[in-house]
Formats: sequence, structure tokens, C-alpha cells
Amino acid sequence: MVNYLLKKSYRLKDLKEVEFKDLWGDHGVFTTMWIFDNPPKILFFKDHINNLIKSTKAYSILKPSLRSDILNLINKNLNKKKKYNHLLRIALNKKILSISLRKRITPSLNFNLKLVNLKRQKPEFKNLKYKEILKHLSKVNNSKSDIGLCSNKKIFETGTSNLLFIKDNKVYSPASKFYNGITLKFIKTKIRKIIKKDILIETFKTYDEIILIGSGKGVTSVKTIDQIKWKRKSLKFYKILSKHYRSAINKCPRYK
Repeated sequence: MVNYLLKKSYRLKDLKEVEFKDLWGDHGVFTTMWIFDNPPKILFFKDHINNLIKSTKAYSILKPSLRSDILNLINKNLNKKKKYNHLLRIALNKKILSISLRKRITPSLNFNLKLVNLKRQKPEFKNLKYKEILKHLSKVNNSKSDIGLCSNKKIFETGTSNLLFIKDNKVYSPASKFYNGITLKFIKTKIRKIIKKDILIETFKTYDEIILIGSGKGVTSVKTIDQIKWKRKSLKFYKILSKHYRSAINKCPRYK
């Protein structure tokens, strides 16, 4: 069960506080950002908000002041004296905007991936149709495991993150049908070439590394996939990508 430091909902039209709704399953969108340090910083804040605004237009959630409304609500609800290491979630449909904070868990190096036959609806958007995924995620230890979303013998992403696959010093990603996350977009600027291809489950044994990339997981190396007896052969690219990620953290400005 997730323990929340904060969870509040507001009526979108006038920002009047209402009873909290997490909005899972609704017709709407969300973004999850890592908030850390004191005074608080939010990693890739502008990119997250720009992407959220773009997604709201696709879901016909229209409010000209939405960007400033979100910033005002964040400022209203954050404690400037608190040292954070949390995941800040902004979710909205046409009527409600919800904000929540939960503790960010540092992933273990002994990380396992569990394959499930499931994929997200409209994966190009960070939409709220997540209930089936959340059912599976509730059964795993978030610090030690995630679920790999598979369909037609291919893998696309995890329940929380994007995926990169490493083989013979080359980096691969699924070809399509996954959400192109903000952290992945940053990592892409640090890699000379990422080869897009269908990642078949039967080919996993040929890969040296499998790496999760996301706001909650950061850069996480998968050690094992028990169902297919896959084991990590190297940490080379994990160490390289982790260095780039730490650099972004160190350079992260105050959000505004």
C-alpha cells in the first residue's frame, strides 16, 4: 500500500479544493516528477509540464491558465523547509486536478523484471488508464521489481519506466507502442545512437544489459528475469548512463 505525504484534489475551473480523487481509470492524463533536496528541486520540471500541457490538448482538457495553476498549487502545497525525496504526481481530467506526493524508493541492484501479458492503452500519452497495471504493480516490491509489459511475444516498456537493451556495445529500444518518457528523452541526448527494433522475448538471452529509465526508477539495471532465466552479464552501460543522470541531478535548477 502506498503511503502519501500529500494528496489533494481541486476543481479545475476555479481551483476550489474538493474531496481527493486519484483519477485512475478516467479520461485524462498525468505526469510523475521526482522532487528532491531542500530547497526543493524537480528534475526536468519544464519538460514534464510542457509534455503534460501537450497531452491535455489531445484529451480536450483546455484551460489557458493551466501551467500557472499547476505551479501555484505546487508552491501552495510544498514545505520549503522540508528536504524531499518524493514522487510528485499531477493528474487531471476535464473537471478535476489532483496532486499527490509519495516517497521515492531507491531501486536495488538486485532488481528483477516480471513479464506480464499486458500493454497500455494509447501508450503515446501518459494517460490515466492504468488500473490493470496498478493491480500487477501492487503485487511486487517496488524497490526490487517491476513488471515488463508484453504483447505478441514482444516487450514495450515496464509498468513505470522505459526500457533500453544493450548488446555488443550497441543500445536498442522497442520500435514503437510505448510512452517516450522525459527521462528517456534526456538519456537519448547522451547516446550517439539508439537502434529501434522489435524486442522479442525469445531474443532476451542475446542482451548483456537491460536498463529501466524513468522518473521513479531513474537509471536501474535489471539483474534477473526469472521466467526466462535471463541474468545480467554487465553493468557497463548502466554505469555510463548513471553518470549522465547524476550530472543532470547536480545541475538541476529550482523549479519555476
